[in-house]
Amino acid sequence: MSLFWIIWSAAIILILIFGAVLLVGAPYVPTLPAQRLQALELLKLKPGQTLYELGSGDGSLLKEAAARGLKAVGYEINPILVVISWIRTRRYGKSVKVRWGNFWKADLSQADGIFVFLLDRFMAQLDAKIQAEGKPGVKLVSHAFKIPGRKPDIKKNAMLLYSYDSVARKP
Repeated sequence: MSLFWIIWSAAIILILIFGAVLLVGAPYVPTLPAQRLQALELLKLKPGQTLYELGSGDGSLLKEAAARGLKAVGYEINPILVVISWIRTRRYGKSVKVRWGNFWKADLSQADGIFVFLLDRFMAQLDAKIQAEGKPGVKLVSHAFKIPGRKPDIKKNAMLLYSYDSVARKP
């Protein structure tokens, strides 16, 4: 096989891997360091509490959360980013779990805080999922995208905080 076809094959595979997420979430766009800090400040989680990042990308926020004493769980559908996240967070041991899979199938009942950098078209669906599965008091920080019909508790730059003081749990 010529080098040309190897490069084209690799490019097509990467496009498929990074583009397929648009069907269930958002493309990989790293959250900047200042934005990660803002998100964690808005959530105000205490050491030992659990942060879920839905679409955890390269694991940067998971790493920052673990450094603050939080348990961090990241869901990522892109296998390349899962490996990168695992490598970046492995020094935190059991404090960080990187799960390869679709976060729409994740159980959110253990989350004290949730972070997403999703797209508008998925925010109502996420809101319904949190209301159905989340525990009372869970907080959501969304980077830039609003939940339709809900006003954020706090807006700090591009970060929007939503609190779920009561949730309609399924029996």
